[in-house]
Amino acid sequence: MYASVHPALQPPAPLPERFFRLSLFFLLLISVSIVATTGKLDMFSSVLAVSLVMVKGIRLWMGKEHELGPRPATILVLAYLGFFPLDVFVLSRAFVANSANPPLFAALVGVVHFLLFVMVVRLYSATTDRDALFLAMLSFAGVLAAAVLTVDTTFLIFFFLYLIFAVATFLSMELRRAGRGAISPPYSAAQQAREKRFARALGLAVMSVSLGAILLGGMLFFVFPRVSAGNLGRTSFNPPLGTGFSDDVELGQIGELKKNSEVMMRVETGKPVGYGPLRWRGNALATFDGRRWTSPERFHQALAPAADGWIEVGDPKNVAGLPGLQYTAVLEPMSTDVIFVPGLPVRIRGNFTGQSTSMYGAVRNSYLFRDGAGTLYNPFHNYASIRYSGYSRLPEMDPRKLRAAGTTYPNGIADLYLQLPKLDQRIPNLAREITAQADTPYDKARAIQNYLRSSRFKYTLVLTGKPGDDPLPHFLFETHAGHCEYFASSMAILLRTVGVPTREVNGFLPGEYNDLGGDYIVRASDAHSWVEVYFPGNGWVVFDPTPDTTENTEGFLSRLGKYADFLEMTWNDWIISYDFGHQAVLTQTLQRGSRSWMENGRAWFERKQERGKSWLKSWQFDHQSLRYLLPVSLVLLLVALRFDLFYRGWRRAQLYFQLQTKHSAAAAPMLASRLYAEMLRQLERRGMVRKASQTPLEFAAELGNGGGPGSPEREFLPAVREFTQIYARARFGGAPCDTSRLRILLAQIRSAPRSS
Repeated sequence: MYASVHPALQPPAPLPERFFRLSLFFLLLISVSIVATTGKLDMFSSVLAVSLVMVKGIRLWMGKEHELGPRPATILVLAYLGFFPLDVFVLSRAFVANSANPPLFAALVGVVHFLLFVMVVRLYSATTDRDALFLAMLSFAGVLAAAVLTVDTTFLIFFFLYLIFAVATFLSMELRRAGRGAISPPYSAAQQAREKRFARALGLAVMSVSLGAILLGGMLFFVFPRVSAGNLGRTSFNPPLGTGFSDDVELGQIGELKKNSEVMMRVETGKPVGYGPLRWRGNALATFDGRRWTSPERFHQALAPAADGWIEVGDPKNVAGLPGLQYTAVLEPMSTDVIFVPGLPVRIRGNFTGQSTSMYGAVRNSYLFRDGAGTLYNPFHNYASIRYSGYSRLPEMDPRKLRAAGTTYPNGIADLYLQLPKLDQRIPNLAREITAQADTPYDKARAIQNYLRSSRFKYTLVLTGKPGDDPLPHFLFETHAGHCEYFASSMAILLRTVGVPTREVNGFLPGEYNDLGGDYIVRASDAHSWVEVYFPGNGWVVFDPTPDTTENTEGFLSRLGKYADFLEMTWNDWIISYDFGHQAVLTQTLQRGSRSWMENGRAWFERKQERGKSWLKSWQFDHQSLRYLLPVSLVLLLVALRFDLFYRGWRRAQLYFQLQTKHSAAAAPMLASRLYAEMLRQLERRGMVRKASQTPLEFAAELGNGGGPGSPEREFLPAVREFTQIYARARFGGAPCDTSRLRILLAQIRSAPRSS
């Protein structure tokens, strides 16, 4: 990438250079890939950018030169500046038309397009180290753009990979700079072996620094004080909003939604809810025109929170005695403001405002709207992920009480929930035929439900024929097949024709329970419609005429998906939405855990201590003759320390192993010095101490003048002189050290008799 001559004429590039080129290429590839996999850019730009980087990588592998010169590259960048307004105001604006803030998001997408264009152009024209540094900076800008576009776990994986190659790039860049100008020896097998060892060491250094940065950064992330609540999640880029329910539902709309597997919400309950008709209730609709369910102009009642942030959304007295359910839901961005709740909601609490304040302040500032059908709405809109907790009661159906409910309906109920459009005459005839043997509204509802759930009808998402302007007769008398809106709408209309108030309700089925995270994964494919029937004195009761569908058995891929979803939930909960409240919970958990660990450790140590005491007592009793072993050992240890026996033994052992080992000429001076020091210690024991001002040869000459004829000193002085001469040649003359001869001379000096 940064060569000045033809690749065929170049010698093999040194390892830091090859390592740098490879690291920089993967750094750019990961940066472009992390932007492309956010799913927030158009498919054309994402695929084109990744493909161009891959093509450049192949050309680099083949040793090709840069394709663009500095001048053409500059002209291309300037030309794109002229195209930039068209991209922002037309192309990108059309792509993000369904987002919460199209002008802002279109400008962001246009900037990301420009960033990718500059990165690719600079990659194809890079020739200098300055270009390489600029490319590394552009890659980091791409990571920052991806952090704005998405906050999912895919970004986390790519970010860890980016961190590893960023460390490798800048480390190898510094090695290249430090080795510039050095003269390399001819390439050989020995050099190749050294490069392999260097590559392993360099790779180990990169991984160590990267893992250290990840661990340290993670610790600082969790420990650093939080002054805002989940800002990363609220500032994320979310166009378009997830497909969801609108205030008006047309027949067939939910059927299309059920073909989508996108996760709409996660509801954490801790354990599976053993309750049959569990559903996440959304909006209830009252008026039907033959094709579409709508609600009349609703009276929105504002529900304000209490001092602790809880919003009372139901009367606890009316649901007393029913089984309760406490849950925590994470609702993904949706194109509806409905808040989904299970059963009969009692209270709810959450940060519905999305304010960048502390969690407790945001909860206190939140409030909800409730309409006459009991539907809860978020006045601040569901444009970002919303986390809320709630408590609901799960209703139980009592057929005896429902049969005794009677048919005296309040005016408001009868006027609104007995409305009928212009119907095919066959529909009321069918209703009267089905309910001919039913005496009470409950029996009529049960008879119509059983009729629609019988083998006459089947559930399908693939509709056949043309329903025209009146789809209900087409479903009831021709196809006998459809999805949940057709079954729910048919039951509601059939009951209304026989004078029973009903309404159509839209929401979600429970979804798939993930035992790893203790939560229900609710997808768009879990969207569902059912019916609520009014019974005086009992309120609204749920009926579901849709036949049961065959459930898929859990396989390996399904289990793997649960692991991925658990990681996604943990990421959203403890990274994206990490705030002061999470920090307080984490601190309390660590405090309790550390206290428990300390208590368990103390108990374990005490058990081991008691066991050791018992074993020692029994051992002493069984070996009474060895009771003096410890005092004697202690005395011997003190004697050895007093006369420095351990140090002397260690020095002799060290010297012995050094003498037994073959050393190179480069190590001769050091070995000779150690042997000479040992000889001086032997002479000091005989009272012959070398003065600091004497050279080794002067000291040996002085020893030769002492002692009379026949004295013991005279017997080893020739060995001292020879030893000194060998030492001087090895220490100061660079001669090899004859270790075998020095060992013989040192043995003679040790064994020589002392003078009396």
